Amino acid sequence: MVSRRLFIKQVAVGSAVAAAKLLVPGVMFAPALASAEAAELAWHKTPCRFCGVGCGLLVGVAGGRAVAVKGDPASPVNKGLCCVKGYHSVQALYGKDRLTSAQMRKNGKLVDVPLTEALDAIAERMKSTIAEHGKDSVAMYGSGQWTIPDGYVASKLFKGCIGTNNVEANARLCMASAVTGFLTTFGLDEPMGCYEDIDHADVFVLWGNNMAEMHPVLFSRLLERRQRNPKTLIIDLGTRTTRTSYAADKAILFEPQTDLAMANCIAYEIVKQGRVNRDFVKKHVAFKKGKTDIGYGLEEKFAFKDQATPANWDDYRAFLEDYTPEKTSAVSGVSVADLRYLASLYADPNRKVVSFWCMGMNQHTRGTWINNLVYNIHLLVGKISQPGNGPFSLTGQPSACGTVREVGTLTHKLPHGVVMNEKHRKKAAEIWNVPVENISPKPSNHTVAMFRALDRGDIRFMWIQVTNPMVTMPKLRRYREGAKKEGRFIVVSDVYPTPTTDIADVILPSAMWIEREGMYGNSERRTQHFNQLVDPPGEAMSDTLQLIEVARRLGYADKFPQNEETHIREIWEEYTRFHAGPKHGMAPYELLKKRSGVLWPFHEGKETKWRYHAKTDPAASGDSFDFYGKPDHRAWIWLRPYEAAPEIPDREYPFWLCTGRVLEHWHTGSMTRRVPVLHRAMPAAYAELHPDDAARLGVRNGDKVRIVSRRGQLELVVAIDQRGRPVRGHVFVPFFDESLLINEVTLDAYCPISKQPDYKKCAVKLERV
Repeated sequence: MVSRRLFIKQVAVGSAVAAAKLLVPGVMFAPALASAEAAELAWHKTPCRFCGVGCGLLVGVAGGRAVAVKGDPASPVNKGLCCVKGYHSVQALYGKDRLTSAQMRKNGKLVDVPLTEALDAIAERMKSTIAEHGKDSVAMYGSGQWTIPDGYVASKLFKGCIGTNNVEANARLCMASAVTGFLTTFGLDEPMGCYEDIDHADVFVLWGNNMAEMHPVLFSRLLERRQRNPKTLIIDLGTRTTRTSYAADKAILFEPQTDLAMANCIAYEIVKQGRVNRDFVKKHVAFKKGKTDIGYGLEEKFAFKDQATPANWDDYRAFLEDYTPEKTSAVSGVSVADLRYLASLYADPNRKVVSFWCMGMNQHTRGTWINNLVYNIHLLVGKISQPGNGPFSLTGQPSACGTVREVGTLTHKLPHGVVMNEKHRKKAAEIWNVPVENISPKPSNHTVAMFRALDRGDIRFMWIQVTNPMVTMPKLRRYREGAKKEGRFIVVSDVYPTPTTDIADVILPSAMWIEREGMYGNSERRTQHFNQLVDPPGEAMSDTLQLIEVARRLGYADKFPQNEETHIREIWEEYTRFHAGPKHGMAPYELLKKRSGVLWPFHEGKETKWRYHAKTDPAASGDSFDFYGKPDHRAWIWLRPYEAAPEIPDREYPFWLCTGRVLEHWHTGSMTRRVPVLHRAMPAAYAELHPDDAARLGVRNGDKVRIVSRRGQLELVVAIDQRGRPVRGHVFVPFFDESLLINEVTLDAYCPISKQPDYKKCAVKLERV
């Protein structure tokens, strides 16, 4: 049995530390740190810069530089542990090619200019573009790596002052289906539980989530729970064998897209075996039907709006008849016995169950549906909103929740509510001190639509902050060529050169993480504050201040009067006015500065760990469950069918392609590839094949294959049984390597409800090089 600390040592730290031999137990020092400097270290708390787990770190500062890292033992998230990226995180500040001055494209070349000249040029171009093409011709594309103040200022500037809803963030590419899943089932976003669920659960079902590599510290807590409670089970559901599979008690492989059928089959078995919690369902659940055969977003200006219509228990039972274990096994490739086993785990009244997922469910052309269907299972058995019982969507970025989902940096969202709701617009207008007419009641462009509009010329100006879309956009070639067309003006704020800065007209050097003050919000609704610990290099400036400087140049100085010394506190205090009350109250600034994060809702001095239950949630009424996000105070069970993916392997393109991440690198690698030990441990992307497929192609480890789709092609080195193993007929490629752009091959289909693209499945062929 694998212990938590052994897992961290072997999996989270293993390959990178073996390459560097730099790890002192519990602390990672900079390679050149002298012993005298180490003795003078000053330690400061901060959340980690990388994934959405939100580990607490202590960063050691000496001589004006961040030189050491250790896990924060006061953090309830990681309790003193880090993964390999966390232990090396401060080295990402000091890459040799760090951007330290502004640049502008003159005569076709990027040249250094004073920062004030670049800020002036941005404001002037925005003014002229709006004057010539209208306010919806300008757009802001941000990130789940934005701090909360960054996203709040961007939303206020574009939606409140300029009057366009062309604000999106890259969390649309990773978490939008989780948002729409929560909203359609519960009426409110974000999980009802917290990480403490891990300490109470008996079963963990991981739905398409390689948690061992993507959220290693959190996965170590599952292993620790199992070590202390040997009856604890970890069940891995996936389309390839991963490190998570090896650590799990049972790994079940299924055909892509058929998780929809599997979830319905589990519900079928629970109903058939008479194991429904009928009292819970009768008191707390309503049944709904939505539209079906809803398309895939491939058409230009594709539009879709779902519609909930009433259903009942009999309708639901009849609907499930299409998902018997026998029928589902034929579609999914999962045995009848395993499908019944999964149902038995959820149904067992003596087992507490937590479902975890991330990109496998969310990057899905029916992402909203599969979220709904997993909630259905928990609702049928009443295992929800209690310690150790609940569905839990994990996030991939440090503030995809705090900045995008809470602040509302998506085209349809406001810091509280949505632009379509007049009451919500009035609240925003009052707090922002703008006429309510400034805030458009109509959403404009979600991320894929925004880049399509840039290609068409409907959008002429785009400002990109803290993200790298020229690596991450699906069907990438179209959107890169669109951004380079005549008449487009692209501003990019970043810390390093990337393929996105390559197509920029203006580049602004950004302060990174602890070079400025800010807050992140992690997967469990934990808001975490960090101070500025070191100075940014050269003229690098925080994204918050960049936005404020441009806003003032646009004539909105009265809307952004903050003092530079106290602007983060002032922005936080303005923002939290949107969320006052027991449903979403936020902790005060001074408390955030003191503690290693505070869960919201924070009401009358207390965190809310479990929502929708009167015993733990001050917003819940009655003496038990209260799903107050819906007008009827009931959670909705949806009748959502299995529908096939838009592109399925055929004779010409016989392989499934799945893309994802690796342990050592984070997203596009623009930071982690500047950390020498991480880059050496995983220097390049690869094509992961099943041994039988490799034999048929006549390739071995180190040979190359060409991956070809209907959109593009890419040559990659073959990897067989090195990190994971796809099933026959599948190929897996990580997307961190900017020199090997796998997204030139992927498809820009998306969930019509969440508008989140599906990076996990498209059809390709393989050719030996």
